[in-house]
Amino acid sequence: MIALNIPEVKFFMNQLLCRDTFDNFLLQEAVIQKEVSWTLDGSINPDFYSADERTEQGLDGLSFVPFGQVRPHCYALIRGKRTPTCFKFVFLLSPANLSRTLGQIHSSFTDGDVSGLFLNLKFQNGQLLLTTGISYRTFSTDKTLEREWDRLVRLFLKNHEIAAEEL
Repeated sequence: MIALNIPEVKFFMNQLLCRDTFDNFLLQEAVIQKEVSWTLDGSINPDFYSADERTEQGLDGLSFVPFGQVRPHCYALIRGKRTPTCFKFVFLLSPANLSRTLGQIHSSFTDGDVSGLFLNLKFQNGQLLLTTGISYRTFSTDKTLEREWDRLVRLFLKNHEIAAEEL
């Protein structure tokens, strides 16, 4: 796990809310505190969609919604003249991207061993912090997947020209 300070908050927020940079991540949860506290549970409500709609929108096999589908709502909650006092976003890699990542890094872990690869964003007191995390279904002392996930997150940020300072 790494913790990164994001010094260019305005640039990052543009990438998060106005561009598709994070659209392929799944949103597990978002909490936005302004005049009231808004909490978004990214869990998909299967009763809301027909089977055809789930397929059309690429939701089959997903427990959480792709961020791109709720990004406009998050933007509407955050925008305005006053900055939120605090916000938190919890993203995770989709099952397909998790599988692809495990294959690309030749990990000994399988999809069944890993519950999720996470990105946690927290804005508070004018500072934006990004942390990585992994949730395992099995116990292991092997840290190679954690090191690779941290490396891939750094690469993702670099490819999107997002400055980050390791804490």
